[in-house]
Amino acid sequence: MRTLIIDDEPAARAEVRWLLSAHSGYTVVGEAATFTAARTRLNAPDYDLVFLDVQLVGGNGFDLVPQVRPGARIIFVTAFDRHALRAFEVNALDYLLKPVSTERFAASLARLQADRGEARPAATPFMSSDTVLVHTDAGDRFVPVLQISAIFSNENYSDLQLRTGERFLTRRTMKAWEDLLPATQFMRVHRQALVNLASIEQQRRDTRETAELVVTGAREPVPVSRSYLAEVEARLHGRS
Repeated sequence: MRTLIIDDEPAARAEVRWLLSAHSGYTVVGEAATFTAARTRLNAPDYDLVFLDVQLVGGNGFDLVPQVRPGARIIFVTAFDRHALRAFEVNALDYLLKPVSTERFAASLARLQADRGEARPAATPFMSSDTVLVHTDAGDRFVPVLQISAIFSNENYSDLQLRTGERFLTRRTMKAWEDLLPATQFMRVHRQALVNLASIEQQRRDTRETAELVVTGAREPVPVSRSYLAEVEARLHGRS
């Protein structure tokens, strides 16, 4: 893919070039360091992907979005996570927080491949440091993965419960959540319940074959079904 890098810091542009060098199929066709230079460069038709900083000399990266040619994708690169929601509002593919890790950069390119309809080795789950966009009837909300305490199936919705005690209903399925969230941190404990292992405060045995978990932020203890009990106890033992 033909790529533009727009950032007012030379070191930041160099970092994106270095990160891209580990991935085949990407060619940097141009760079810009100021708002005015970026606006001029974006008028050319020779690019498919833009790495775009938010705060530029002379202006704001969001104001450049209308200049991006139709069909090109945008990945925002910023030092401030408060810009994340607006990045998705303007239909950006992704946003990366500086300093960008190689793992997070690779995950962003994997999402780009999926968005283009290209095959990839496997679904790319979120990392623990990521923030999840949650669609609810009351509007969209960004939720840090680390703040998710438990998720429950609720008819056509999933009930997302946070460590703070907040909860949201969203139409994302339990299977989708299981595929998206990092398997090292989240696991099914019941056909209708997915739990963040780091949020488990206590395990209580009901019988020899069932148990329940006290989970930070969850309003009630979370039942553990017989089919998941051995794995839950093994994971908790390994954590301790």
